[in-house]
Amino acid sequence: MALIQVDFFSASLMRTVTINAVIPVDKMTFTNEKREKKPFKTLYLLHGIFGNYTDWITGTRIQSWAQDNNLAVIMPSGENKFYLDNEKTGEMYGKFIGEELVNITRDLFPLSTKKEDTFIGGLSMGGYGAIVNGLHYPETFGYICGLSSALIIDRVLQTKDDSSPFPTDRRSYNESIFGDLDKLKGSDKDYYALIEKLKVANQTIPAFYLACGTEDSLLPENRAYHDFLVKQGVNVTYEEGPGGHDWKFWDEYIYKVLQWLPLEEKTESIHSGHVNID
Repeated sequence: MALIQVDFFSASLMRTVTINAVIPVDKMTFTNEKREKKPFKTLYLLHGIFGNYTDWITGTRIQSWAQDNNLAVIMPSGENKFYLDNEKTGEMYGKFIGEELVNITRDLFPLSTKKEDTFIGGLSMGGYGAIVNGLHYPETFGYICGLSSALIIDRVLQTKDDSSPFPTDRRSYNESIFGDLDKLKGSDKDYYALIEKLKVANQTIPAFYLACGTEDSLLPENRAYHDFLVKQGVNVTYEEGPGGHDWKFWDEYIYKVLQWLPLEEKTESIHSGHVNID
């Protein structure tokens, strides 16, 4: 498989950024069958807080599984900014994820431009980013997947001061990310309101896959969002399983995500971690 690190200048962020890309152009199979030459279906995969573009490669087996499924995977960095636009700082992470990154990677690599072949997903903060940006750009992304998604708007609204050592529990940090907290509910950062707006506009809502560990503190919020999506008539698959907010759970469930997505027929590939010696 081709694991590619790319540096390019982002107009949305006004600086050079780095991404990882898995592009299975070099795939070999045990049967030596050749894949039809056509654009790859693509998963834009977002990391959680304190992470970067290397997280999914080092924390899961996504690289091997992507190759088996003929899937391109694009992994950017979110810099603890929840993948949101910030007009005050000029860091337009939402525009970067939903527009610029998609356009640039499609120029660089043989990726499908079809909505039904373009997916967005993430874990924790990245789950929030995938949901919000997937709903901001429903004509780009046909499928949204969130693992242990940080659906924390109600928690954010409860922050009162800056005494906590953890950034997301500080009011000043949350204001720097989400803006005026008094206006957060019903805004374009509110994953409930975004669904309602799309329904009012009679726009197609992407299909959802949500999963959360039964020992994860974010379980109540993920259950509540699933229940809301069901009531709104959204196509949603929801799973829970043993596990906490950790890579063991995310490694297991990103595999389930790939089983859920409408990918090509799986063909096992030959690589250093999978060699048939029979």
